[in-house]
Amino acid sequence: MPLPMDNTRFMRMTALGACAATLFSIGLLAQDAGRGTPPAGAQPGAGRGRGGGRGPGQAPIEEVGFQRIFDGSSLKGWDCDPDFWRVEEGNMVAETRPGHMPKQNIFCIWRDGKPADFDLKLQYRLSGAGGNSGVQYRSIERPDVAKWVMQGYQADIDADERYTGQVYEERARGFLANRGNFAYVGDGQKSAMVGTVGDGNELTAFIKSGDWNDMEIIARGNTLIQLINGHVMSVLVDDDKANRKMDGLIGIQLHVTQAGEKVEARNIRIKTF
Repeated sequence: MPLPMDNTRFMRMTALGACAATLFSIGLLAQDAGRGTPPAGAQPGAGRGRGGGRGPGQAPIEEVGFQRIFDGSSLKGWDCDPDFWRVEEGNMVAETRPGHMPKQNIFCIWRDGKPADFDLKLQYRLSGAGGNSGVQYRSIERPDVAKWVMQGYQADIDADERYTGQVYEERARGFLANRGNFAYVGDGQKSAMVGTVGDGNELTAFIKSGDWNDMEIIARGNTLIQLINGHVMSVLVDDDKANRKMDGLIGIQLHVTQAGEKVEARNIRIKTF
């Protein structure tokens, strides 16, 4: 007869099963670094192993069913502090400078929905020494702190690329899935690593510092997947029923910093399920 299964092993298998089911349902089981530009010196197919990655002639998934939620000419549908946010050359822009910055992290909040299961795609650019930003999702507002303050999941971005790509939870549980990690949060437990989706340091080679990057956030049930430039950066399976959020607001972050920073976003689109 099989040996009894301890709780740690059971949670790990549950997390793996949940993530595998989600990846299969959205057609990502074969998704690899093939959709982006490989690091300098990398050989085609290197590190994928037999049968890994994209086969000859196989195209990326066609983008269909997405709704644009930023029109590129106004902040219609969005709510943010006009003292910091504007539209410029088709981009949503937030900027700080010494002596002119918010008292706490603030967000430009999308007001036309609180999506649960979705694919969110956008392009972002972050400039300025020490800059920090992020894309908030499945979040709530915190008017008790200040207007335009949010709490919830965040696809993290920073100019030094220390945190870019990780799953962070603003004003709550903090670091949930570091870049390169497949993480799991058990009910009432802290986040723990189940496995990896790549080496966190090596994944920075696919991030274009100070330039435009493609970001994708996939949310299905309790599984969250974050990609930059076609590469999976982090995966989280969240079974913490008391603290997780299964739907909520979307926002772009302007982070408090000691120096000036400029955050830009464009081509923001979403597909809900």
